[in-house]
Amino acid sequence: MAADIPHFTLNSGHKMPAVGVGCYLGQDVSKEAIEDVCGNALKLGYRHVDTSALDLQAAGYGNEEFVGKAIRNSGIPRSEIFLTTKLWCRGFSHVREAFEESFKALGVEYIDLYLMHWPMAHDENNKALSFEEHPNFVDAWAEMEKLLDTGKVRSIGVSNFSIKNLEILLKHAKVVPANNQVETHPCLPQHELKNYCDEKGIILSAYSPLGHGNPAYFDDPDFVKVAKDHAVMPAQVTVSWLVERGIPVIVRTTKVERMKANISLVKLTPEEVKTISTIHRKPGMHRSLVPYHTSEGVFFGWTYEQLGWPMTAGGIVKD
Repeated sequence: MAADIPHFTLNSGHKMPAVGVGCYLGQDVSKEAIEDVCGNALKLGYRHVDTSALDLQAAGYGNEEFVGKAIRNSGIPRSEIFLTTKLWCRGFSHVREAFEESFKALGVEYIDLYLMHWPMAHDENNKALSFEEHPNFVDAWAEMEKLLDTGKVRSIGVSNFSIKNLEILLKHAKVVPANNQVETHPCLPQHELKNYCDEKGIILSAYSPLGHGNPAYFDDPDFVKVAKDHAVMPAQVTVSWLVERGIPVIVRTTKVERMKANISLVKLTPEEVKTISTIHRKPGMHRSLVPYHTSEGVFFGWTYEQLGWPMTAGGIVKD
């Protein structure tokens, strides 16, 4: 039975469950383990599955085949599962081919949401191209729009896009992205980006809500108090806070008990939502918690300026 969680309506008219399971568990995790994680999540009531394309070097995380197998073996009607996969940076020059590879690997009737994983293109040597070089994200988006005519994908969107790059994209797009998936948690609440996406009819969703294994805010006394007052695990507070803000969230774990907790939402008061939403204002708290930042301020080959992120080296947000 599906878990009792809300759904958010995309601008395409399709509904996205508010909590999804992320199927990237690290390069050292076996593909079979990924199949088990996805299968367990579906048994527990998850109906939103987030995966990525083929292999890490060429196209992503290499788990689509096993995610698709778990979905097919679940016995759950395809119509009840919302499935997301992504276009990796090296696929900008061959979007249709990359999509068809993902579609074949998943082995399902259709994909609910296809995201451009990052705004930067990489060449065959995995070197990041500047926006002024081609193909850029505007070029790739034009090709993604054509995929909607195939009937194999229901909605298209982006990931890791800032207001700056959304502004560029929307000047050229015929289809407004249905979703922008970004890192979001109490240390990086993305208030300005959320407001912008709301104005444009784009659903903002969250990845790495628990800090990519580094939940620095878990020790914050105000956050701890909210969790204690509800007698729940800290992760449940984070997921519930995001959903209360209208942000679908992708969570990932191999532990069944944590899976259960992550999909068990609690009702936070407006005051509690406000308290958590202001934790980032405390000294040293307003920052990214993912491990990909460099001391030079470069992220997967683009500078923070190119990405449009208001950060300094190491992922500290400029306040």
